[in-house]
Amino acid sequence: MQKHTPDQIIPKLRATEVDLATGMTIGQVCQKSTISENTFYRWRQQYGGMKADDAKRLKKLEVENERLKRLIAQLALDKQMLQEVAQKKC
Repeated sequence: MQKHTPDQIIPKLRATEVDLATGMTIGQVCQKSTISENTFYRWRQQYGGMKADDAKRLKKLEVENERLKRLIAQLALDKQMLQEVAQKKC
């Protein structure tokens, strides 16, 4: 299984849209682009209408969001431990 970058996905989506406009079926377009139909629909939902720089920015924001979620989870655990220690001292 190959992992495509947004830089690779956007041009493939544009090429598939051109092929669809010429009358090719989705199956033919996907076969030509060497992707599955499910992948095509997922990419079109996620990246449809985006430019390459928008897709890069989206990916960076998703990574940052995950990092922040992990940080919040760690802080919540630290807070809980401190509260338990404080309760034992009282």
